[in-house]
Amino acid sequence: MDHRPEPPRHRRAADLITVDELLQAIDDAADPAVAEILAGYFKLGPGGYGHGDRMIGVKLSSLRPLIKPYLHAGLPLEDLEQALGSPVHEHRLAILCLLADRASLALKPRTANPAELAAIYDLYLRNTASVNNWDLVDCSAAQIVGAYLLDKPRTILYDLIASPSLWERRIALVSTHRLIMAGETDDTFALAALVLDDPEDLIHKASGWMLREAGKRGSPDALLAFLDTHAAAMPRTMLSYAVEHLPPETRTHYRSFLASSSARRRPRAPDW
Repeated sequence: MDHRPEPPRHRRAADLITVDELLQAIDDAADPAVAEILAGYFKLGPGGYGHGDRMIGVKLSSLRPLIKPYLHAGLPLEDLEQALGSPVHEHRLAILCLLADRASLALKPRTANPAELAAIYDLYLRNTASVNNWDLVDCSAAQIVGAYLLDKPRTILYDLIASPSLWERRIALVSTHRLIMAGETDDTFALAALVLDDPEDLIHKASGWMLREAGKRGSPDALLAFLDTHAAAMPRTMLSYAVEHLPPETRTHYRSFLASSSARRRPRAPDW
């Protein structure tokens, strides 16, 4: 006999829907074979950036349908915050996606709820230690942090970009995607200039991605000006991502800076 909790779409309105039911539904969908693949993909092994995390084997494409019935269930934010402390990666991914979806609803004119958006933003910043892999950042930072900052000072982004935490630095960069979509690119360029010497490839990828989006959706001329100033100092990955949508001859021009900068950095042969 199947004793799994009844999905909320079949419940009467008076029935209580809980976060525990969502987490149980995720556990029921777990697949050890998928978990092994995901653990390698998200570098959970010794020495990897995700070392110490626990995967149970539920892909995001499978999580989304599980999350959907809970979006309008009014789950208490304090319960969602508690669940965000779960040791299971997919639990945290589901909670962050749910919070991001609720933040997006809180920003829409028909469902505007500034208090809810502010509460989700505060919750998120209290729990950045749980937003500790690139998929967790990328599904949530723009929708929560970026959305909240649309009409506010951006000081927090500069605090995060200076953090020793790889994930907080990535949150700062990815958050600007929501600003870019609103036509604001200044913070993207300013933050990217601050991570030219960052040691982490995941930061190079995030900054290059945001630069590309800033040029494509915001200001192509501003991207070219940034490249004119910084291309020679940009890590290879950052530059490659940033020029991805430029015309071939323009890409070739800026990628030529990589060879010249590598030659300048190459150590001189010893004199013997």
